[in-house]
Amino acid sequence: MTTTNEIADKIAADHGLTKSQGKTIVEAVFASIIAAATSGAETSIPGFGKFKVKDTPERDARNPATGAVIKVAAARKLGFTPAKAVKDSLNK
Repeated sequence: MTTTNEIADKIAADHGLTKSQGKTIVEAVFASIIAAATSGAETSIPGFGKFKVKDTPERDARNPATGAVIKVAAARKLGFTPAKAVKDSLNK
């Protein structure tokens, strides 16, 4: 598993930055994606993929322990679709 700190360290090492500068960059990218998603906009990063907000409607579900029907509230979810280059590199 790769963490935010590991990504920041790699960026800092590759570009001659301090670790704190690398972390600031990574956090700024994530904050920008979150801000766009909050407003409902799609974020497209060419060569990497797209982040898109999906609305799921309210639905009925069943509690497996009791069998009771419950309502699951409507929600907004952030989906990711990888670019072709990413898919191709994963399937080599």
